[in-house]
Amino acid sequence: MAQRKLGRTSSHREAMLKNALVSLFKHERIKTTEARAKEISSLAEKLISLGKRGDLHARRQAAVYIRDKEILKKLFDEIAPAYEERAGGYTRLFKLGPRRGDAAPQAILELVK
Repeated sequence: MAQRKLGRTSSHREAMLKNALVSLFKHERIKTTEARAKEISSLAEKLISLGKRGDLHARRQAAVYIRDKEILKKLFDEIAPAYEERAGGYTRLFKLGPRRGDAAPQAILELVK
């Protein structure tokens, strides 16, 4: 699957996206650039789908992306069950204006209630 490079090496990009996922699940809303938000959104959707499955294999697959045990528990025990009736579309992206320093397009990524 093709993905955005985001101007980083593959290991840095992977670490950045994993950290952003933890922040999204912890705070349920993050502010970042549009490109990053779109990448994070796609990963978050997949992880929530794993959370809805709820079995041990799904938990271990999600643990590859989420190293924080408390956040992983929150994903499987609180976040995923809230979307049991929903068939996708777990995140929402609000586009903001350009960032003041470098004019990068900003966005807010949040979990749909």
